[in-house]
Amino acid sequence: MGVQKGFLAVFSVLKDAIGHFSRDDGFAMASHVALSGLLAIFPMLIFIASLSAFFGMTGAADTASDLIFDAWPESVAAPVVREIHNVLTVPRGDLLTFGAIAALWFASNGVEALRTALNRAYRQMEHRSIFFLRLQSLGLVLLGAAILLAYTFLVVLAPLALDTLETYAPQVENFLLSINVARYSLAGSLLVIGLFVTHWLLPAGKRSFRDLWPGVLATLVMWIIAGSAFGAYLASFANYVSTYGGLAGIMTALIFLYICSLVFILGGELNAAISRQRRFRARVKERAASAVTKEA
Repeated sequence: MGVQKGFLAVFSVLKDAIGHFSRDDGFAMASHVALSGLLAIFPMLIFIASLSAFFGMTGAADTASDLIFDAWPESVAAPVVREIHNVLTVPRGDLLTFGAIAALWFASNGVEALRTALNRAYRQMEHRSIFFLRLQSLGLVLLGAAILLAYTFLVVLAPLALDTLETYAPQVENFLLSINVARYSLAGSLLVIGLFVTHWLLPAGKRSFRDLWPGVLATLVMWIIAGSAFGAYLASFANYVSTYGGLAGIMTALIFLYICSLVFILGGELNAAISRQRRFRARVKERAASAVTKEA
């Protein structure tokens, strides 16, 4: 009986989430988020290139782009990374110029697209100042750039430090594998933290960790499944080069971002559906308790 109730509860939550996703124009919002995300990636990396050149970290933007696209299917990421590397080969030291400021602004538009999608998913009306919201988006882009630079610094220098350590202390060789595992685990943890921060800060209203973790976990699982399935499809069946010609790389990236955006919005809808289910159960318990009190 308990298993049946649990199954019915899960079915009710999923039905509610998918229904609200459809009514919230989830497919159209996913297109908006995907296009905004694609338009934000290039300015973001250009800004990182300017920032890294300002601090004398040559080539950091190339490494950052590799880190960003490591989670993408290779057939999707390869053409985009190639074009990004071509763009970033131009020396950049224009951190405080109009170009870098414009890149920062366009990158923040991607954050605003995520905010709009999450506000719809969580059924929130935005009452905060537009100046505060834009400053928050710019701050998150700056924070993301700083984290990517710091992680790039770690990825570039850690192997050198480990090789030097192994040369002077061969006995630590057995620990190097565990250190590498920890280093790459940091990349996954940054993604998880980024999802939590996005769901917590961007939409209006207040949510606790309990309200956020189901959607974040579901998003990660669905991203892994969708990415693997899309990569297998591209490798086995799709021939975008014959369909889109020179635009094949951008089109595959845009379609992949669209799938990721669908999953991201569904994660928010799932959190919202679970919150509604909890409130409904709380009201039912209150009414039952009230009825018992009146009978007594």
